[in-house]
Amino acid sequence: MAQPKTRSRRQQLDDTSKAIIEQLQQDGRRPYAAIGKAVGLSEAAVRQRVQKLIETGTVQIVAVTDPQQIGFARELMIGINIEGDLEEAADLLSEIPEVVYVVLTAGSFDILAEAVVVDDDHLLELINDRIRKLPGVRRTETFMYLKLKKQTYNWGIA
Repeated sequence: MAQPKTRSRRQQLDDTSKAIIEQLQQDGRRPYAAIGKAVGLSEAAVRQRVQKLIETGTVQIVAVTDPQQIGFARELMIGINIEGDLEEAADLLSEIPEVVYVVLTAGSFDILAEAVVVDDDHLLELINDRIRKLPGVRRTETFMYLKLKKQTYNWGIA
């Protein structure tokens, strides 16, 4: 018998860890010494806390790119209806390199997947030859991004 899937546990953060995250949201390359000065810790203590935040999956420190600046002319969201196991379908979608965001949803679609492609031929190949051929995919609807008005990663810490 299959084991039930466990829910991820929410990481409990103290005010100092939240302040460190806010510092990193403003500038992910901010030196630990500068963060320490802002939050009242030593450089070594900040380094240890940041390492723990990374190890627990609470934060990722990455370079966020503008897809158009690096050769991806199309950004899009794909609404997908699934017949069968949603998590299994989401896992398969997550393996596709062009798919950069996958979320299970409640509403008109079972899954929303964000993707980046170089051109319309690439988009057609992605949708027709890969996504629609995944087991359980019943229907897709593609939403092309015409203009990105806001994208931010510095929302507050609860």
